[in-house]
Amino acid sequence: MPVISLANAKGGSGKSTTALILACELSEEASVTLIDADPNRALVEWAELSGTPNPKRLSVRPTEGEREIQDEIDQAAQESQFVIVDLEGAASRLAAFAFAESDLVIVPSQEQAQDARRAIDTLKEVQRQGRALRREIPTALLFTRTKVAVKSRTNKHVAAELRSIEGLRVYECEIAERDAYAALFSIGGGLRQLDQKQVNGIERAVENAHAFARETIRIIRESRG
Repeated sequence: MPVISLANAKGGSGKSTTALILACELSEEASVTLIDADPNRALVEWAELSGTPNPKRLSVRPTEGEREIQDEIDQAAQESQFVIVDLEGAASRLAAFAFAESDLVIVPSQEQAQDARRAIDTLKEVQRQGRALRREIPTALLFTRTKVAVKSRTNKHVAAELRSIEGLRVYECEIAERDAYAALFSIGGGLRQLDQKQVNGIERAVENAHAFARETIRIIRESRG
C-alpha cells in the first residue's frame, strides 16, 4: 500500500493541514491511516475534536518515536490502503526512517523565498537518504497557502523559479488558503462533514482537495512505472 510522507524543514508551510486534506480526501474511496509524527500533535488533537464526525475510513495515531516509526508504518500499511505520515519540521533520524519507507515524499512550501530554500533543503535530505538506500525516493513539491485572488509578483517569481528547476517535480495543483481548511482544526471532521452555514467556501475547498488527491495518485503510479 502506498506510503506518503509530508516534510519541510521550515514550520508554517501548511504541512499538517496538507496531510489532513489529503487523508480526508483519500478516505472517501479508501481506508487511510494517518501517522502523526510531528511533536505539535496537531492531527491527534484534530481527531479528538467532537464538533463534527471524522471520516469513517480514516484513523489517526501518534508515533512512539524514531525506534518505532518503521514498524508503525509497516503495521499501518497492512491495515489500510494508504498510509500518510506527517513528519516533524527539522531533519531527524525519525524523518530519515520514514523517508526510507515512503513511496512519495511531498514537500509543502509557500511561495516565499525562505520557504523555498527550506523546501529545497528537505528535498536534498530525501535525496541523500535515497542514495544511502541505493534507490530513488519519489518527491514532489506542493505550493500551499496560495492566494485565491491575485498573486503578488514576488509569489509568482518564487513559484516560477522553483518550477524551472530541472528534475524537480512540482504539483500542477496548489493548496489555496481557504477558510474551510482552517475550520478543520477548530471544528473537526473532514471537508464534506463541515456545515455550509458555519464555514465559507466548502465546495471550492473540496474541489481543490480532490484535484490534489487525484494528482498524488497519478504521481505515485507514474513513479512506479
